[in-house]
Amino acid sequence: MSLYSEWNSACEQEREDKEQQEFWNTYFDAETENYKKILANNERVFEGKLSSLADEFEMNSVVFTGFLDGINTSLKTELNIGKLKENSAVKLDIDFEKLYFNMLDARAKWLYGLKEWDNVLTSEKRKEISKEWKLSKQAVSKKVGRNDPCPCGSGKKYKKCCGQ
Repeated sequence: MSLYSEWNSACEQEREDKEQQEFWNTYFDAETENYKKILANNERVFEGKLSSLADEFEMNSVVFTGFLDGINTSLKTELNIGKLKENSAVKLDIDFEKLYFNMLDARAKWLYGLKEWDNVLTSEKRKEISKEWKLSKQAVSKKVGRNDPCPCGSGKKYKKCCGQ
């Protein structure tokens, strides 16, 4: 079983509500510490074997794979999470603007609100990214003109189809 499969199994395991909450609280606390470390050392590209990096971040390899899954889309070169093994080479070359955007998208206030961001992105840049994120969530509807093709796909003009 791959590390990623083990992580998914751990996440989906049947637990009492209190145990489930404890599982996620423990993970989120560890995740927060990981991000604090990464942001405090933002000039450093963390790289090495997965098991070594897991030790450095004080996680076991399975939980660290879950962490990698969460940060993967913020890496300059994404990892193939499903194929990671203990001895896989891992490089955490992070696009911090993308990471901040993704944290907003995940609604992870405990992460995008970290004071360590002050040394990585200016407050103006974070506001700009937040604005960009908000705009990406707005629905935009285009008004159909009477001579435009009908949006139903009939091929007729709107005025001769659904606009009658």
